[in-house]
Amino acid sequence: MEDATRTLWAFEEIRQLKYRYFRAVDTHDWALLAQCLSEDCRARLNGGQYAFDGRDAYVTTLQALLDRPTFLTMHHGHHPELELLAADYARGTWYLEDHAIDLEHNTLLHGAAFYEDEYVKRDGVWLIAATSHERLFETVTSPIPASFRLTANRFQT
Repeated sequence: MEDATRTLWAFEEIRQLKYRYFRAVDTHDWALLAQCLSEDCRARLNGGQYAFDGRDAYVTTLQALLDRPTFLTMHHGHHPELELLAADYARGTWYLEDHAIDLEHNTLLHGAAFYEDEYVKRDGVWLIAATSHERLFETVTSPIPASFRLTANRFQT
């Protein structure tokens, strides 16, 4: 495979990895989320306000915070800027827009941030080795307005 083709293929695999990461969080698929992360993954969210060292610590904490049918999230990653620095190492910047609906605490969140990621390729598979984001803005509405209607929730049976 030519260098340019190899680079483009690496970028596509990394894009799919990040999309899978967001889908895992939003669908509460904690096993899939773990598959996206290196064992020694470092996470620093909200400008370092939340810090995790290791895949298990990160996944366990997110699961404890988010894994309830009354907490719904939507994470959209846009406009990736990817840089392949070695055959098995890359960096990327992503624009994030997210929404969260917390019915239990009667709040709505809308925000934007920039993710800075590092990726490693291990055993032929790209993984997130480090992830961090800083907020561009965040808004919280509380209480949820009386006119708000949730008409679908995949977690409610």
